[in-house]
Amino acid sequence: MTAHRHDHELVLDNVRIALQGTTLLALDAHIAPGEVLSVMGPSGSGKSTLLAFVAGFLAPGFTASGRVLLNGREITGLPAERRGIGLLFQDPLLFPHLSVAGNLRFGLPRAARDRAARVEAALDAVGLAGYGERDPATLSGGQQSRVALMRLLLCEPRAVLLDEPFSTLDTALRQEIRELVFGRLREAGLPSLLVTHDREDAEAAGGRILTLA
Repeated sequence: MTAHRHDHELVLDNVRIALQGTTLLALDAHIAPGEVLSVMGPSGSGKSTLLAFVAGFLAPGFTASGRVLLNGREITGLPAERRGIGLLFQDPLLFPHLSVAGNLRFGLPRAARDRAARVEAALDAVGLAGYGERDPATLSGGQQSRVALMRLLLCEPRAVLLDEPFSTLDTALRQEIRELVFGRLREAGLPSLLVTHDREDAEAAGGRILTLA
């Protein structure tokens, strides 16, 4: 399955994240098509809250200012579901009541005539051909991560946010899944924002690295 390349751009303009009036981070960034911008910092530095702001939701107690622009259009005031942003978390968050194929179909338009073919192509692309009817709980951690990635790509986001998505994987598998994820994001031309504690994750992304205090 070859990703459709769209060359989207994500801009964070004068973004400020604060907790109860205390500024945690300030950031200006232009993320080019296919680029992964990595933000590193300790717990409490505002990394995950930054992602929440870009995605369209903030936890109580936090405030944010600044603008988020996607392809030159400001999306700061839009609800999360209208922003066109995909997320990958530590947990693949597969739907337990759906099969592997059902999870992948979730992101596809119901009226699409080629849904079955696209699901099969997605599974084949990550070495999971024939796994469509499996229960997600029977998959290994790496297999679940692959399904989560392909589900995200089938949703055709215009930008991607990654919140420590490799932290639960063992060392060898971590390298494999990192290469898969970052390769697919570059291929699709998606601007991506990664927050992580792990310098190896940030370096593997191949883009700029910002370190928070």
